[in-house]
Amino acid sequence: MAVTTFEGIGEVRAAVGTHLGHSDWTTVTREQVDRFADATGDHRWMHVDVARARAESPFGGPIAPGYLILSLTNLFLPQVVEVRAVSAGLNRGTGTVRFPAPVPVGSRLRAGVELVAADDVVRDGEVVGVDTTMVITVEREGADEPACVVESLSRYLA
Repeated sequence: MAVTTFEGIGEVRAAVGTHLGHSDWTTVTREQVDRFADATGDHRWMHVDVARARAESPFGGPIAPGYLILSLTNLFLPQVVEVRAVSAGLNRGTGTVRFPAPVPVGSRLRAGVELVAADDVVRDGEVVGVDTTMVITVEREGADEPACVVESLSRYLA
């Protein structure tokens, strides 16, 4: 169940500027990194070669690919926010994406979500939905800097 639940686009609009909560913690596993490498073709040694990463990496071992961390926002966002009383919720993409700090394999992550914008979608003079921008900040347990900060763009249709 989501931390924050909205009953329709009116409640979404009213919540602009608020922090919506945090997801559960999840651990980035070696298996996830390997499967991600297989799926994307990103087999760089810093991600998949444990021995070399321990010997040569400035991070002391393998780190998760940034795009794996970005993809985990699809796990985190529904844990934080749910919009009900709409006909559809659509992913419109992203705005700015940053990876301020590395994520060593085995790290625990969670995300905080802030709703920063909600703009009406108008067709033929009628409001048919709302476009939202939510800033998702993925934090690593015990770290000073976030692992990923992304502007997530969604559309909710009435």
